[in-house]
Amino acid sequence: MDAEEIESLPAKELHDRAVRYAVRHGDLGFLWDLLKVIPAAEAASGNSDESANDLSRVSALLSDAIGAGEGELGDALRPVYIDYLSKHPDA
Repeated sequence: MDAEEIESLPAKELHDRAVRYAVRHGDLGFLWDLLKVIPAAEAASGNSDESANDLSRVSALLSDAIGAGEGELGDALRPVYIDYLSKHPDA
């Protein structure tokens, strides 16, 4: 899949592909990086209260990572998914 095709995917599809690829290949680095950027993406998407909670609860971050392709959060994380999928065209 080329960069233009990746860019055209909806946030949910980007999330699903990136997380599925990372899990399948044991890429804990990407998953950890995703967990670290979710609070900032939550704040950028207007959920500052959720951002503060996420910083104090790892379980909330894990839950967010699973659903991080939805709605405004998914849109805020599009660049993260696009960058990752661009580096792994077989995802």
